[in-house]
Amino acid sequence: MEHKLHNPVLPGFYPDPSICRVGEDFYLVCSSFELCPGIPLFHSRDLQHWEHLCYVMTPENGFHVEKNCGNGGVMAPTIRYHDGTFYLINCNFGDRGNFIVTAKDPAGPWSEPHWLTDVPGIDASIFFDTDGRCYIMGTADIWPDGRGGMRQGIWAAEYDIQNFRMAGEPQALWGGAMAGVASPEAPHIYHIGKYYYLLIAEGGTEQYHSATVARSASVFGPYEGCKANPVLTMRHLGRRAAIQNAGHADLVDLPDGSWYAVFLASRLIGGESKNLGRETFIVPVRWELDWPLFTPDTGKVEWEYDFPESLPWTESRERPVRDPFNGELSLDWNFWGRPYEKFWETGKDGLSLRCLKQALADPLQPMSMELSHSEENYVSFLARRRRQPHCRFACRMRFAPQGSESAGIAVVQAMNHQYHLELAREGEETVLRLQLFTADYALPPYIPGFTSVTNRIPVAAVPWVGEEIVLEMELDENGYTFRYGVDEGHLSELARADGAAINPEKVGCMVGEMLGLYASGNGAESDNKARFAWAEYEDL
Repeated sequence: MEHKLHNPVLPGFYPDPSICRVGEDFYLVCSSFELCPGIPLFHSRDLQHWEHLCYVMTPENGFHVEKNCGNGGVMAPTIRYHDGTFYLINCNFGDRGNFIVTAKDPAGPWSEPHWLTDVPGIDASIFFDTDGRCYIMGTADIWPDGRGGMRQGIWAAEYDIQNFRMAGEPQALWGGAMAGVASPEAPHIYHIGKYYYLLIAEGGTEQYHSATVARSASVFGPYEGCKANPVLTMRHLGRRAAIQNAGHADLVDLPDGSWYAVFLASRLIGGESKNLGRETFIVPVRWELDWPLFTPDTGKVEWEYDFPESLPWTESRERPVRDPFNGELSLDWNFWGRPYEKFWETGKDGLSLRCLKQALADPLQPMSMELSHSEENYVSFLARRRRQPHCRFACRMRFAPQGSESAGIAVVQAMNHQYHLELAREGEETVLRLQLFTADYALPPYIPGFTSVTNRIPVAAVPWVGEEIVLEMELDENGYTFRYGVDEGHLSELARADGAAINPEKVGCMVGEMLGLYASGNGAESDNKARFAWAEYEDL
């Protein structure tokens, strides 16, 4: 059988990939935004099969993140290895900004954050040169805009990695390949041969996203842009291309001297939406005239490439469909916001979730690093990523709702765009109902003056007698079917719904869909619990 590299290599909501190689081992990290634990870290020997090793940021090493719009928290990490130590640099928009954590073993434990109070801007990255010197770079308003002001661009400074502080003044490097380009960001520097290469993202992380490159004989420039820029994009193929949003790349060399790049891109679902969010893709890179040539021969991102003959093909372990929750939570599961109390339990009877006061669709708040560092912004929600256009998520739940309480399963997108399939009380009876949540707003949450209104739209409801119920959602591109029954062999259809109603193109595509279990008092204090004997996730 001929092996291939198949895209995406990490399906589902795994954006902003950064990669490094140590010997024959590859390590990759991704953004996780407001999920906890944060920043998933993966290991591979062949670039196709990735084992989830750990999360870099956890409550144990001081991670703080708050449930809000879905688009806050941690994003755009960079991982590098130098002299026996792994370094990860990132910005936490839910805490104190830029930080570095370190580890001797990539599987952890990782250190507590070293907060970089002297590092401005976003998308900070680090680079270790061949002489052992360290440099830090990032994105800030440092580039002349031609009208007497400054616009966003890339800067760098020498860095004292032993003491986690600047060793020199930031210097402007490059403003991007296009005059007045939107969002030049996510810089990485590499010293390859006689040149320093600066690889960045441009155009914003949606339709016009791209990767561009410049080079210089000196780390501080001057940098000349590649005449072939953008070296990676899909924007020229229009809004109906099956792969969209390609950009935010990171280069890695193989032991045999060949090169690849990982980057984020999105699959277009049903010809109209990107509900899986931004995923991790890979392309080969060939060097030509001392410039990197991404995805040679076709110039666009392909679904598959020839497998690197120098790497060992490594089969992944089969992932079980059913989780009985009879031990520690697996790495597939995440909370939304850091939980400051243990509202869940696992054991021989499965999982229990307490009905916390906080609701899944509480009003949205502006994004700011001036937060009050609340220890209450989390929800009783345990979720995992939707990985494929066609999948199924189900559970067996025992729950007797009282008052305003509800519990069930949900598909959650950013900015309060969600579907809830739940047991709840309406008047004097218990009902099974499907509800759609959306939000109206004029500005993104990171712009001053942000306000929003959340809408709750009833879709379907039926009376339900008893505490035991099996709930199921089948997501087939944008067709969502919700089912229920007394057991998994006897399910009835409650409703069909439109997945495009929570399309990231409408709400901002920073994240992808999460499928999960939840319990809420919806504004009221409660000690009631929903109990889940099992949950199942299956790609179809």
